[in-house]
Amino acid sequence: MAKHLGAKPRIGLLGTGPWAGHTHAPALAGHQGIEFSGVWGRRPEAAAALAAASGTRAYEDVDALFAASDAVAFALPPDVQAPLAVRAAEAGCHVLLDKPVATTVVGARKVAEAVEAAGVASVVFCTLRFAEPTARWVEEQAAVGGWFLGEAHWLGSLYGAGSSSAYAASPWRRAKGGLWDVGPHVLSVLLPVLGDVTEITAAPGPADTHHLVLRHSSGASSTATLTLSAPPEAAGAALTLFGAGGRAELPRWDGAVGAFGAAVDALIRSARTGEPDACDARFGLRLTEILAEAEAEAEAAVGKRAAATGREASEG
Repeated sequence: MAKHLGAKPRIGLLGTGPWAGHTHAPALAGHQGIEFSGVWGRRPEAAAALAAASGTRAYEDVDALFAASDAVAFALPPDVQAPLAVRAAEAGCHVLLDKPVATTVVGARKVAEAVEAAGVASVVFCTLRFAEPTARWVEEQAAVGGWFLGEAHWLGSLYGAGSSSAYAASPWRRAKGGLWDVGPHVLSVLLPVLGDVTEITAAPGPADTHHLVLRHSSGASSTATLTLSAPPEAAGAALTLFGAGGRAELPRWDGAVGAFGAAVDALIRSARTGEPDACDARFGLRLTEILAEAEAEAEAAVGKRAAATGREASEG
């Protein structure tokens, strides 16, 4: 059974890495409408340090944190997050998930089903859907409609020459690349504006780069180039829509702490009203389905290329 939210909901945090330290913990500690109920991490010493810095307490037992919280936020690798999110939902906790929910469709579906079975609220923290002014821009462009084409690129330099980012040490990002790390951001904008994805073509580029061509339920199409390996000099992100009314460019946004605070507000609102948020676990599942299909398409393209090269070598 979903927990009832009091005047000041208790929200805990699972995760102690750079993302938790830079975004989740500061947002929860600074939110005047909640009680930051505690921190759990796979490394107890890291949980203790982050809790002390955030004015809350550390838990070594994750189920004890669930018991002490009305809701929990996640800052964990996706395939660590997913089974713990199922447990949190079963404990009645509303869940504020990170993107992607999981890197397998099975894992993401289990989360969505657990959320629905328990009747808890869920929000997936897709930054652009909660940051200002991008959140407002998405709503405005969805209302305008009539879009013909979308073009997006997210060129991260996490693995570019000279990078010193703390996120570069993340094993799951190294394994899954830009498709799974920044792909959810781009899709979280394209889907509400252009409609669900009905067809996917994907091709690999240099390093972890993926090029996507998408057909949407509105009839529009879009393209996206995603990577974490761009040269620092070329890094950047942009998304442009083209339609009967001209062009519209995604505005710049600044920082994630404020956006995460807005996601907390969205979770509380959903839990109190019973109305699903647009970025709920079911939406997170759909993102995973699209990314998994794109990944399979790109891998198939690599296989075809290798087979063709082998034939040419044997014929030569």
